[in-house]
Amino acid sequence: MLELDCRDFPCPRPIIELAKALPSVAVGDLLAVVARDPAARYDVPAWCRMRGQEYVGEDLADDNLPRYTVRRLR
Repeated sequence: MLELDCRDFPCPRPIIELAKALPSVAVGDLLAVVARDPAARYDVPAWCRMRGQEYVGEDLADDNLPRYTVRRLR
């Protein structure tokens, strides 16, 4: 699983980084975004709905910051 470190980026930068990195992930593989910005909790699932990708869910990174996981569907 590819993990993007977006801890210090305000939204929408985590979304921009997610969109840029997704093509580097194989279809069916996972990509995670670690972001401190609370808007990421809403923006990542919304981006997935708009882009036809699967929002897998939220868990915690090693430093207890939220990590949002996406599965590439196409």
